[in-house]
Amino acid sequence: MLKRSILAAFVIAAAPLTALAQDQNADSVVAKVNDQDITLGQMIVMRQSLQPQSTEGMTEQAIWDMMLDQLIKQTAVAETASEDMNAAVRAQMELQRRNTLANAAIQAVAEIEPTDEEIRAAYDEMFAQAEPVTEYSAAHILVGSEDEAKAIKAELDGGADFGEQAEEHSTDNSGPNKGDLGWFTPDQMVEPFGNAVQELEKDQVSDPIETQFGWHIIKLNDTRLREAPALEVIQDQLAQMVRRDKVEAEIERIVGDANIEKTEGIDPALAVQIELLEAE
Repeated sequence: MLKRSILAAFVIAAAPLTALAQDQNADSVVAKVNDQDITLGQMIVMRQSLQPQSTEGMTEQAIWDMMLDQLIKQTAVAETASEDMNAAVRAQMELQRRNTLANAAIQAVAEIEPTDEEIRAAYDEMFAQAEPVTEYSAAHILVGSEDEAKAIKAELDGGADFGEQAEEHSTDNSGPNKGDLGWFTPDQMVEPFGNAVQELEKDQVSDPIETQFGWHIIKLNDTRLREAPALEVIQDQLAQMVRRDKVEAEIERIVGDANIEKTEGIDPALAVQIELLEAE
């Protein structure tokens, strides 16, 4: 259950209001505090914001009563401050108002379902000209010095098992996994390592290679070509990308159409002058 509000000391009597269920809408008044309305819409928004764990085991009536109690207290206490707001409160209220309205405007764009043509166009833009990428599966042994790396390479050349040597000597977290690094592309690795692995044949072991992490001995396990994924596999991700692009384009359009005037000469250091918010 929600923690008790810091407003718990306030006791407020509210006159019950009745309404026919079929006539209720978001503007229906569920309570009044002095001349301030608490509406069904406000209750719905508050209900959506509650975390499931905060209402676990509660009936809908109990949740309703809890929310209404909180909104009554909030409304009553807020009314006492409405005539004595300082600059901080005014700024916070305005920022919240703008944020709520901006989110509502953008949500209307984001909710539009992308068409099949838009999704196909996004797919083609990403993959139509893409060449298959070679991926490498490799293992390595990482040690701190060239001499140690050369000694281990000599053991490997003499028939020692690569995985066992990695478990015994490697200083990074791949050691317990026999040095396995999984699948990767060369550009995902530091350049000396990425360059070296491309020069190896399958099952070949490299000479010691130095990077900023130390000295590596690399064994190439296998290679494969990574083809572009099928459209059906990534359709959901493409739809999200189309929505995001539409939202960004709409924001750019709105801002581009706006009449914007920036005041010159204001010292940026003023943005940390918290004392300015104390003004009435």
